[in-house]
This record gives sequence, C-alpha cells and structure tokens, in this order.
Amino acid sequence: MPGLLLNTLRGENANTRPVWLMRQAGRYLPEYRELRAKKGGFLALVYDTDAATEITLQPIRRFGFDGAILFSDILIVPYAMGQDLKFLAGEGPKLSPRLVDHALEGLTAVPERLAPIYETVRKVRAALAVDKTMLGFAGSPWTVATYMVAGEGSRDQHDTRAMAYRDPAAFQAIIDAVTAVTVEYLSGQIEAGAEAVQLFDSWAGSLAPAQFEKWVIAPNAAIVAALKDRYPETPIIGFPKGSGEKLAAYARETGVDAVGVDETVDPIWAAAELPETMPVQGNLDPLLLLSGGDELDRQANRVLDAFAGRPHVFNLGHGIGQHTPIENVERLLAVLRAWER
Repeated sequence: MPGLLLNTLRGENANTRPVWLMRQAGRYLPEYRELRAKKGGFLALVYDTDAATEITLQPIRRFGFDGAILFSDILIVPYAMGQDLKFLAGEGPKLSPRLVDHALEGLTAVPERLAPIYETVRKVRAALAVDKTMLGFAGSPWTVATYMVAGEGSRDQHDTRAMAYRDPAAFQAIIDAVTAVTVEYLSGQIEAGAEAVQLFDSWAGSLAPAQFEKWVIAPNAAIVAALKDRYPETPIIGFPKGSGEKLAAYARETGVDAVGVDETVDPIWAAAELPETMPVQGNLDPLLLLSGGDELDRQANRVLDAFAGRPHVFNLGHGIGQHTPIENVERLLAVLRAWER
C-alpha cells in the first residue's frame, strides 16, 4: 500500500503533508555521530552496507519521516567512472585526476563500485514499514561534472563554466558520459527497491540561461526520458538549486514528476508559476530550522499555505545543517502535523 509521500509524488493532494528533509541522515543526529566514531570516514560508511542501512533508518526511527533517503553521495558516479575519491577532514571531497587537465578517455571505469549502493537500498527497503517511501538519488550531470572537472567543489564553478565555453565538445562528452552512468545507477537503485528518486543539481544556479538550457535542462530531460521508458510508475523529483526564475522552464521541459524548490524562491511565486498540478517539494530555509522559535512556526505555515492548492511534500530548501538542534526538528514536525488543508 503506497504511503502518503509516494501518493503525493504521484499527484495526490492530501489534506496532510508528507515530510522528509534533505540530509536527514547525518551529523546533526547523535546516533550518527556515535556510529561514525566507531566506523571511520564517510566513504567507509557508504560502502559498509549495514552501517549505511542503519544511518538511512536512524531519522525514520527518531522522527517518523515519510521517506527514507539513501545514505550515499553524488560523487559515487564519478568514482564508478574511474576517478579516485577522497573525503578530507575540513576540506570536503576530492576527485582525481581533474578533467580540466586530464582526458575523460583516460579514466578506467569501475562499475562494481555501484553494487554496494544497491545492496543498501535493498536492506533499507526490507526494513522500512510499507507506508514509508524509499528514496534513491543521484547528482545531475552538470553538478557532478563541476566536481569531475575541478576535482573539488567551488563557489562559482569557474573552471567548469570556462571549460564549457572554451571546449563545448569535450565538455559535452563529459555530460553525456555522466548522463549514461546516471541512468544505469538510478535504474539499479529502482531495481533494488527505490520507489522514487531525486536528481540533485546543487550548482544549477551558477549558469546563464542559455547554458542552463544546455547543461541542466537537456541532460536531466535525457535521464528522465530513459527512466520513464523503463520505470513509468517511479516518480522522479528534480531539484535544480539556485535556478530562480528558470525553475518554471526546468519543470516544464525536463519531464520530472515533481520539482524541488530552494529557500531563495518565494513559495507564493512558485505556486503561481509552476505547472498547475505538478507536485512541489520544499522549501523552508535550513537556517530557520537551525534558529527555531516562533519564526520557524510562522514560516513553515507560510510554506504550507502557499502550496495548499497542489500536491506538496514538505522539505527544506537544501540540506539540514549539522548543528541543527533535535528539538527544532521536533517543533517543526509538530507544526506540520497540526496543519490541515
């Protein structure tokens, strides 16, 4: 029996709202910190399927969220494509060799690096109650490519944007390769038990409109079309963070079933401009959840009221911060569960 979240992603506008939070399995939870201290680094946790399963389930046990989001990372795709991946304390992820000065053709694919992720999905789905939705995910090609080209994250994606202008054919080859692997990766997650998947385009906001069409909309549309051909009943959520007014074109042109809205977008504008019956996900500012208080209540209700006329999955505008107090999450859930359309 599909739960509230899956039904909402399929277009049902229920009187109550399903909720999950991006990065809900992570460092703000004391049980996560305890397990990580025992098991070691981030990548070791991702590839320990029992540990990754436990981490994915921790926020469901504590808060009763409607969906469990796979504990993994968007850079598993370039890792499977042959780049080396390290997570360095205080520095974030590092990929090598950098494609800004190394040919894509020089990488040797290691597809077996995807198999443990599928095993985690299988284990989580087996442990979840039937009314909880198993969510898989992948990074969108543009965002993944920014890390592959530069070898790390950056504020303005300078190296990748410059490469896309300077050598569009070479950059297109990277985008095409990431797109192909992502289709297979998400297919593997769906086969293993993921009931819906999300495409994270965390750096979509750095692109000019024409580049956004070419490097965000087009590859995401290709992924969605391929997945819909294989799994027409599996909802796909697209989350192009920072896209602003380009969000409406993304929602219309990519074919996604639902669109994630970040905290910089006015929910009233989004409700008016996005396709009328499309489910929307978002978009409370994560800093409000960190701060708490009466303003958290007011703004959560503003989001709920703005999207009352359409299917809506309550979520943050991006990932939950690591210093977010547990009691603020509990307060937010009390607000959500008291609200009715």
